[in-house]
Amino acid sequence: MTNPVSQLPDDVDALKAMIAAMAQERLQLEARNGELEARNSDLEASNTHLEAVNKTAAQRIARLTELLKELRRAHYGRRSERLSEDQFGFVFEEIQIGIAAAEEELAKAGGEDKAKRAPRPRKGFAEHLERIEVVIEPETPPGCEDLDKVLIGEDVSERLDVIPAQFRVIVTHRPKYAYKGFDGVFQAPAPAHLIEGGIPTEALLAHIAVAKYADGLPLYRVC
Repeated sequence: MTNPVSQLPDDVDALKAMIAAMAQERLQLEARNGELEARNSDLEASNTHLEAVNKTAAQRIARLTELLKELRRAHYGRRSERLSEDQFGFVFEEIQIGIAAAEEELAKAGGEDKAKRAPRPRKGFAEHLERIEVVIEPETPPGCEDLDKVLIGEDVSERLDVIPAQFRVIVTHRPKYAYKGFDGVFQAPAPAHLIEGGIPTEALLAHIAVAKYADGLPLYRVC
């Protein structure tokens, strides 16, 4: 088994750099652990509140279920079991109060959950995409024409753009040469084409195939 001590560099500066890197990595891990612990605490508090809301909702559902049973018994039961008009009004009032309380609890739980939820940062675009920098300078306010302008900050936003397909013509020149005192004409051979004698390039054929069979465009709209 290899001894880790033997793998350490002998240079003091290299050791200092390694220790500094390890310390920086440890700080990052501690910060990450702190964020995860805070998030877990928020989730536990949210779960506790949701459990309380669910318990209250379950109790209200049970109460409303009993009221519905009474309504069914009053409607389908014998005449002696039927409810009076006052009893009907009391049952309907209880149902309305229960529904309103349940809606309020659900709205309050949804509002608290939205308030605690941290905004998700927007992911940046891929690094290989071309960046076109556009700087929009503000107009100089009146009275500041002769004053020095100091940059104190800026807002930067990225938007995804696309350049439509551009058609171009590739002109291929194959010069012919003859040497004085030597018979024969010399010319470079013509490059191989996917369609012998055809004018479209391989890129154009690929564009037509994708537009026709992948995008479903008719041929008269491809080019």
